[in-house]
Amino acid sequence: MKLAANRYGKARVRLMKVTRHDGVHELREWTVRVLLEGDFDSAHLEGDNSRILPTDTMKNTVYSCAKESRAESMEEFAEELIAFLLRRNQQVSSVEVKIESVLWKRLTVDGEPHPDSFMRGSDEVQTVLTRRTKSDKHTSSGEQTSQSGLSNLVILKTARSGFEGYIKDELTTLRETSDRLFGTAVTADWIYSTETKSGFNELRERIREVMLKAFAKHDSKSVQQTLYAMAEAALRATPELVQMHMVMPNKHCLLVDLKPFGQENANEIFVPTEDPHGYIEATVTRG
Repeated sequence: MKLAANRYGKARVRLMKVTRHDGVHELREWTVRVLLEGDFDSAHLEGDNSRILPTDTMKNTVYSCAKESRAESMEEFAEELIAFLLRRNQQVSSVEVKIESVLWKRLTVDGEPHPDSFMRGSDEVQTVLTRRTKSDKHTSSGEQTSQSGLSNLVILKTARSGFEGYIKDELTTLRETSDRLFGTAVTADWIYSTETKSGFNELRERIREVMLKAFAKHDSKSVQQTLYAMAEAALRATPELVQMHMVMPNKHCLLVDLKPFGQENANEIFVPTEDPHGYIEATVTRG
């Protein structure tokens, strides 16, 4: 027998950080996962834990680094955390950090943003996945890959969407339509050029807003066409982007047949349904 590969770490480290400056507070809620790869064979094969950093220590490292950190974005904090772990653990060859951020929105009171009160937003999650490998045992620098993104961005449009001209055979029951509800829960991840070192929050907001604008304005002939239009718009508006990967399930809203009740249903009454649903995925790059 041979140990082919292994890694370990700490998952779902919940972190909420309040940054206070001049009476205005900033609130971040992150869920962090840390995974280490390295020289851990003896732990598996011999029960020797002398090269094992406890996962509880990894949890504490997240909190300690967060206290000292001046990072304004998940991307920057992930890099700080990775550098800290690589620097202090010679047995570790690579570190992967995944961070998910939920949305907290500042309350508006009497028409003005409140300095220290917030409201939980939607179930949308902002994400980053960063991995760095040591170049050699004497340095913490090395090859790094990073992927930013979002998930569960639930959006729906009630016009300018249809689905026609598709393959029909003896198993086809779906009717063509030029006017349907189009709902989806977007998952997107993207890769920045290696020259991009800062401004991640602004870039993320731009990408998100451009994709939403494309969705709203697009005359959709299919989920596939709209997915491409959204990814293309993000790439055109953001020179720092190298690649966009998107998943857009088709969250069906089924037209209710009201004829048995003597009523017409002119695209007004629907049944939202989760399962089964269409699953559309694509990667769009420059070139």
